[in-house]
Amino acid sequence: MTEEFYTREFDNGMTLVAQRMVQVSSAAMTFAVPAGSSHDPPDGAGAASSATCWLLRGAGDRDTRGINDALDSLGCQHHEAAQSEHLLVSSAQLGRNLPAVLEIYADIIRRPALADETFGPCRDLVAQALDGLEDEPMRNCHVLMREKFYPHPLGRNPLGTKQSLSEMKPDTMRLHLKGHLSPRGTIMAVAGKFDWKELSKTVEKQFGDWAGRSPEQVQETPAQRGVTHLKKETAQVQITLAWPAATINDEHYYAARIVQMILSGGMGARLFTEVREKRGLVYAIVARYHSLKGHAGMFVYAGTTPQRAQETLDVTVGELRRLAEGVQEDELARARTQLKSALIMQGESTLARADALAGDWYHLGRLRSLEEISSAIDAITVEDVMKYITAYPADDLTTLTIGPDELVLSRK
Repeated sequence: MTEEFYTREFDNGMTLVAQRMVQVSSAAMTFAVPAGSSHDPPDGAGAASSATCWLLRGAGDRDTRGINDALDSLGCQHHEAAQSEHLLVSSAQLGRNLPAVLEIYADIIRRPALADETFGPCRDLVAQALDGLEDEPMRNCHVLMREKFYPHPLGRNPLGTKQSLSEMKPDTMRLHLKGHLSPRGTIMAVAGKFDWKELSKTVEKQFGDWAGRSPEQVQETPAQRGVTHLKKETAQVQITLAWPAATINDEHYYAARIVQMILSGGMGARLFTEVREKRGLVYAIVARYHSLKGHAGMFVYAGTTPQRAQETLDVTVGELRRLAEGVQEDELARARTQLKSALIMQGESTLARADALAGDWYHLGRLRSLEEISSAIDAITVEDVMKYITAYPADDLTTLTIGPDELVLSRK
């Protein structure tokens, strides 16, 4: 099936990208505004996360209830999130309702009320989410690892800190948002059922006269990395490892995703087989690929007990280093299947496609079809995988452990 793509760059610096999916009845849209957590004020960590709630607490001539009723009446399934580089505002609904939904989101993004009385509850929700990280060990470890692994402030916890949230005031937040909610650098991505001419005309009507300055360049400071142990008397030990990986615009990108699947793509993958199935060392082990613009990493998490922690670390690191010894054709075939299955399932979701389109435009300056990605995955050979492993070896590992005792990272 032919994949239909459209792009339009507006004079105010906003870009509209879209993919028409004739087999669906829904349409999803994602606004990626360059106001993510890396743009938070130095003393205002958590600002972007607070904004994801505050923006919907009244906009235009509607109060909070009015916004919620309007979106509900149009069947919207909406989602807001603060990423490192962008503040994401997304919605999925029937395609025929997209023009009406866009009118509401023009108010949310361009004319939010940002009232003093609605700020406190939004900030408190972020504080609750921050406290809740303690109940989600895997997610908490990935948040902590990104703070160590990436340059600051790119790896900053988007939820901020207890101190930064407690000291955050509505007037300073309002000033920050008015300076960062700008069309320049904003990407609007749409996927699903729509008429391009109508969509382009509607977006121009709602956003064409939106004005704002260009986002400031984030000033990076070197990543901390190294080995960190957080002492905690607990019946569980959390182990997280990370090392550099190919970014999405790197020639080795697809090989990197294959390596991720070889390590952690299903129950036949290396880490699950060697660490959990054969030795019963962990209750959870997973490898994830994560990328920012100009930076990427492979992250491995393992959850175990204090008695098994050192062996878990030793065996896991051994498996990572064993990649350099070679990859088998059957492993590659299984990894391809896992990766393409994830791709196909993503392609059936209009919201996932809208997010992917926004990411493609930001990272690559172009849009990739599912066919292009699928063909690129099929083209990866064992030789390609080994070239990637040589270029990005699991040697200089950033390590984070949480538990009663410090562990020893073995050297080659």
